[in-house]
Amino acid sequence: YSLPRWALYTWLSSSSGSYTTLYAPIPLHTMASVKVLEAFCQVSHSTFAQENAVVVSAGSNTPLLDPPPNCRCRLIALGCAAFDEWEFRMCCDCCLLGRAAREHGLTCDHSLSLGYQCGLVSRACCDDGAPDVETRNSLESQEHKSFIFCLFIMCTGLANCAQECVGNSTCACFKGYKLKPDGKNCEDINECLLGASNCRGGEHCINTVGSFRCQREVSCGTGYELTDSNNCKDIDECESGTHNCSPDFECQNTQGSFRCLPKNQCGDGYIQDAMGSCIDINECLAQTEPCRPGQLCMNTMGSFTCQRNSINCGRGYHLNDGGNRCVDIDECKGPDGACAGHGCINLVGSFRCECKAGFIFNSISRICEDINECRHYPGRLCAHKCENVLGSYKCSCTQGFKLASDGRNCDDLNECESSPCSQECANVYGSYQCYCRRGYQLSDIDGINCEDIDECALPTGGHICSYRCNNTPGSFYCTCPATGYTLAPNGRSCQDVDECVTGTHTCSVTESCFNVQGGFRCLSFECPPNYRQAGEMARVERSDTIRCVKSCQPNDIGCVLDPVHSISHTVISLPTFREFTKPEEIVFLRTMSPAHSSPQLSSDIVFDILEGNVQNSFDIVKRQEHGMIVGVVRQVKPLIGSLNMVLKLAMNYVTSGVVSHRNIVNVHIFVSEFWF
Repeated sequence: YSLPRWALYTWLSSSSGSYTTLYAPIPLHTMASVKVLEAFCQVSHSTFAQENAVVVSAGSNTPLLDPPPNCRCRLIALGCAAFDEWEFRMCCDCCLLGRAAREHGLTCDHSLSLGYQCGLVSRACCDDGAPDVETRNSLESQEHKSFIFCLFIMCTGLANCAQECVGNSTCACFKGYKLKPDGKNCEDINECLLGASNCRGGEHCINTVGSFRCQREVSCGTGYELTDSNNCKDIDECESGTHNCSPDFECQNTQGSFRCLPKNQCGDGYIQDAMGSCIDINECLAQTEPCRPGQLCMNTMGSFTCQRNSINCGRGYHLNDGGNRCVDIDECKGPDGACAGHGCINLVGSFRCECKAGFIFNSISRICEDINECRHYPGRLCAHKCENVLGSYKCSCTQGFKLASDGRNCDDLNECESSPCSQECANVYGSYQCYCRRGYQLSDIDGINCEDIDECALPTGGHICSYRCNNTPGSFYCTCPATGYTLAPNGRSCQDVDECVTGTHTCSVTESCFNVQGGFRCLSFECPPNYRQAGEMARVERSDTIRCVKSCQPNDIGCVLDPVHSISHTVISLPTFREFTKPEEIVFLRTMSPAHSSPQLSSDIVFDILEGNVQNSFDIVKRQEHGMIVGVVRQVKPLIGSLNMVLKLAMNYVTSGVVSHRNIVNVHIFVSEFWF
């Protein structure tokens, strides 16, 4: 076909055997294109209903997608390359202009000078809000309407919007959905989370896709069921057959329950019980007397009879001598009377006793009975204990109290006046408490006597004194070993005596005095051949070190090649650890080597224990402190003193795998037999 440029976006129909060929302007490489093609098929199906319809892409006979069930046509995509972006936007604006004219009630044949093509697009989009795709006689009209239909779909965004379009290529969502950031797809709105539900009190909101529903939080209860409208409806157990009435009973539904009514009714003179049985009614016990005055009622099964009443005098009366009437009996006559020593007053048909104080008249037994004041007035007569006696009561007090002068209250008894305790007594309300002076404790047997506290035997007695605890009546005192220690000012700890400072040592002039815990040692250190002492050796303190450095004679090759550059001696004193729970750090070998040397220098420092490690009681670990390498000697096992040993340590400076030089450190360790 020789068509103008805009006509490439129209679709034509032509009959070719058993197929109908539709040329669509949309490329088939996106899902939006597929939707547009399906829309073309739906429209074209009303005009061209052919068999064996397929959809193929331009330049190929390979089927691209199955046609919809109600669309039997062949679609061939020609592409949209002929339209540039500006022309496509102009066509969309013309279509939207027609839609706006219809929405404002204007005629579709407006007189605006839009040009032929724009006017055609505007009028087509104005008709019914969408192009009319009914079959026309004119092929040109069909082409133009098809072109406008394509624009309508692409301009209004029907091919790209997930739910609906509101114009100007803007997508919108149905109620219960919101537009995603991509401007096309929609996602569900959680009305429950946003508080947009209209659930009533006692109902729980449950979100659904596009909406929500309200569900009761509390069940309806027995006899009710929840309806679709979220209301409680009575269950008719009689209709549903869920009742438990026996065959002799008839079910009657009630709100939330049901009743079982007997089918057989009882006759007059009977009443029906819950089991349906008929029980006789005793009419003689009714409130209204069924018989006439002077007659006696006799109950029968289902009825009653009335008999003539004979003279029968009641209590307090007797027949007169004539036997025709009842007269009063005077119960107060007689030597003792009816009240057994209490005052008696005769009444018509009865009598009354005037009881003495502490008694009350019993109208049933007709006698005066003792009043139990303690039971009738609990807690109101006596402060502590109340004891009833005939015609009266008596108060008493609990232990630790005595009865007051009023005979009712109780005063505290001061038991300490009788000195019941062996040492100290404290009176308390209603009792007393014994207590002891410092160094004594109250006996667990009687709670009165005081016993001496053996502070040395207490679970913490071993920690009261550093060395030895001596108990005394009411107290204790601590002692220290006979030599080497003195008692501290607190009276409990033992302090080491520094014999080197006090001058009580026995070291010679050539020896150095070294103080150890509980004593002293006289030591003399000399440098071996080819070594000289660095600095002057003064009195050896706890952390002092005697250091000998190598000093070779001229031409002494063996001395020069010897890797040992220095030999040091240091002395430490250790206690016998009473509770050895973790390694104890005792010696720090500090070096001048930085922890992170240059990568070009493959040097390292290796620490080692050469001699004197008794029972492997020590180890040595390498550590970094303040950017320098430090070797830490630790005691890893307990040692029981007194014990002396020399621990020979080596600091090996290794370069390229070879020991370049070595420093020897001899640690003289003196372990005391005491823990302090």
